[in-house]
Amino acid sequence: MSTGQQLAVFEAHPWEQEYLMARLRDVPLRCFSGPLDEQSAPDASEAQVVSVFIRSRLSRGVLDRLPNLRLIATRSTGFDHIDTEAAGERGIVVSNVPAYGENTVAEHTFGLILSLSRKILQAYQRTLRGHVSVESLEGFDLKGKTLGVVGAGRIGLHVIRIGRGFDMQVLTYDVRPQPLLAEVLGFTYVPLEELLPRSDIVSLHTPYLPQTHHLMNRERFGLMKRGALFINTARGGLVDTAALMWALDEGILAGAGLDVVEGEELVADEQRLLAEPGAEDQLRMLLRHHVLLRYENVILTPHIAFYSREAVQRILDTTVANIRGFLAGQPQNVVAGGVAP
Repeated sequence: MSTGQQLAVFEAHPWEQEYLMARLRDVPLRCFSGPLDEQSAPDASEAQVVSVFIRSRLSRGVLDRLPNLRLIATRSTGFDHIDTEAAGERGIVVSNVPAYGENTVAEHTFGLILSLSRKILQAYQRTLRGHVSVESLEGFDLKGKTLGVVGAGRIGLHVIRIGRGFDMQVLTYDVRPQPLLAEVLGFTYVPLEELLPRSDIVSLHTPYLPQTHHLMNRERFGLMKRGALFINTARGGLVDTAALMWALDEGILAGAGLDVVEGEELVADEQRLLAEPGAEDQLRMLLRHHVLLRYENVILTPHIAFYSREAVQRILDTTVANIRGFLAGQPQNVVAGGVAP
């Protein structure tokens, strides 16, 4: 990268900044702990390369404030936080990290499942209060139960393997069935409308796309087996939060483990929320998030299913490779953009 070119990295913790600086010593680099948005865009106004994570919202308006931008290297697999249409119009390449934490997210998924199935959180909270009674703390075995996995990609397949290790029966819904994998790993593909009423635990591992927005709505929650558990470590927008709360209130769900919730980015940016268009709808979404925190049978974690030291290092290594590949004229892991009008 020449002297006039710059790389700006957003949403990076101090150790991540040090890691990137050590591996991109020859690249003029600026790091910021906050997200890239309209308020922080001036910090990257001269950058030709930006690296962001999921809290950065790269809308058309933000991209318009970055006249020199040529590459967006997102440190995530999903890229719904980037306006890829606007990037394509500008000839901006968008690269992602296609694989980094399949086992990491799957392990967190089962952490949530076990916390709910054995009532670990309630037992811990009760112990803190000095109560040693086991009343209402009875859990259930995973062995012999049916696990419904929605989305059998890299992460979903790891969840399936772990479930089979617990001697669970596994049903799977995916738009691209792979019968050979099902035979080898010992699971069964079924339609979503069949998976939901047959599963004791339903776990989401499908991408967030326009066609999967609110995949789990009131109608589909109504199909679930009464007393089932619901897990989401994929994307918050897959679930209609109002419908989820209805299913909990009606006793359809015995509990939910959520690493992601719809509108989770608002929780980190509450003070700027009122300045956003459509603030009323966003406030309603934020309120639902706070109400979910009051449910004793709901466990929420702050989008950390991916967040192990090993997984983050894999993310950074792939991001460095994406940046260096682009600068060498050989872009890799390109998911959008790159064609100027």
